[in-house]
Amino acid sequence: MKILAIGCHPDDLEIGCGGTLAKYAGNGNDVFMCHVANGNMGHAVIMPGELEKIRTVEAERAGDVIGAKQVFNIDVPDLVVDSTNEDTVKKVIEVIRYVKPDVIITHSPEDYMKDHVKTGEIVFDASFSSSVPHYGKGDVHGLIAPLYYMDTLAGVNFLPEEYVDITDTLERKLEAIEKHESQVKWMRDHDGIDFLDFVRTVSKFRGLQSGVEYAEGFRVCRAWPRLKTMRLLP
Repeated sequence: MKILAIGCHPDDLEIGCGGTLAKYAGNGNDVFMCHVANGNMGHAVIMPGELEKIRTVEAERAGDVIGAKQVFNIDVPDLVVDSTNEDTVKKVIEVIRYVKPDVIITHSPEDYMKDHVKTGEIVFDASFSSSVPHYGKGDVHGLIAPLYYMDTLAGVNFLPEEYVDITDTLERKLEAIEKHESQVKWMRDHDGIDFLDFVRTVSKFRGLQSGVEYAEGFRVCRAWPRLKTMRLLP
C-alpha cells in the first residue's frame, strides 16, 4: 500500500502517528509524509527565516528515521494556514495525485490549534478534489482515499476507535522526534518540558487502553465513499 500522512508542522506527524508510519514502512509499505506549515514561528530566539530552513532539514532527517520515501513541504507560514486558500488546497491535491495513496492520515477536527484543524480541513477537501479530472494539476487519483485522524496532543478530547500496537516502533518514533532538535531542545531548556517523556507517556496510556505496552490511537473519517470493510491500519 501507499500511505500518505499530512500534518501541519514539521514534527506533528512524528508525534501523532510516527510509530504507525514506521510500522507501515517496516511492513514493506510506501510511506510519504507532508507538512503544510513550515514551522517558522516555533522558536522564541531563532528568527523565522532561519528557523524555516532548520525545520525543513529536521523534517527530512526525521522522515529518514521513519522510513519515509519522501517528505513534502507545502511551505505555508505558521499561524496563517487557511482551508479556504485555493492555492494551498491545490498544492496538497498535487501531492495526493503524485502519491496516489491507499490511506491518508491527518489531524483530528478537534485538535488544539487553528493551524492543525485547518490542515485537517484542507486534507478532507483535497483528498476528494484530487479525484475530479478537470480541477488542479497532475494525473487524477481515482480513489477518494480512506481518511484516518491521528491523536490530539496529550490525547485531549480524543477517544480512539482503532489502535495500532507500536511497541516495536516506539523507539524509532522517539528517535524521529529527537531529529526536531530546535523544538525538543528549546522545550527542555527553556520550558522545562521533556517532550520525549511526554510522547512516551501518551503512547503508554493508549497502550493501557488497548492491551499492549505502547500504542497510537486513530479515528475514522465517516464520509462516503471513504469507508472500507478491511482493516487498513497496520
